[in-house]
Amino acid sequence: MKTKVTAKNAPAASGPFSHAVRANGLIFTSGQIGLTKEGKLLAGTLKDQIHQIMKNLQAVLKAADVTFADVVKTTIYVTDMSVYGDINEVYGSYFKDPFPAREVICVKALPLGATVEISLVAVDPSDTCCGGDCCDQCK
Repeated sequence: MKTKVTAKNAPAASGPFSHAVRANGLIFTSGQIGLTKEGKLLAGTLKDQIHQIMKNLQAVLKAADVTFADVVKTTIYVTDMSVYGDINEVYGSYFKDPFPAREVICVKALPLGATVEISLVAVDPSDTCCGGDCCDQCK
């Protein structure tokens, strides 16, 4: 079973996708770029934009009743690998050891001219279901 997660404090989805989807004890966020709540790409430095991305993701995680501490996997898309150090600096300030697994993928372009997009996968610690055939919830 999957359920939609909508965050009131994040930019509205601009297409046929959800802020996040909860399924089998996991929360999968859609990729976030540096949009303000009004849906405009944040003007400012790259670091400012990455902070905005992380704030948007934090709002989505909060709507799913989880935090950055519950994140197990991240995917980061960039249009220029020379910003890798800046990404690590800002991104790393939102996580503690053990850090999520992660990949950084360089792409030709991102929506609305963004230079960074980040998505997350989190585990819902309150979901104790194993996903097997052991109980009515799992079947």
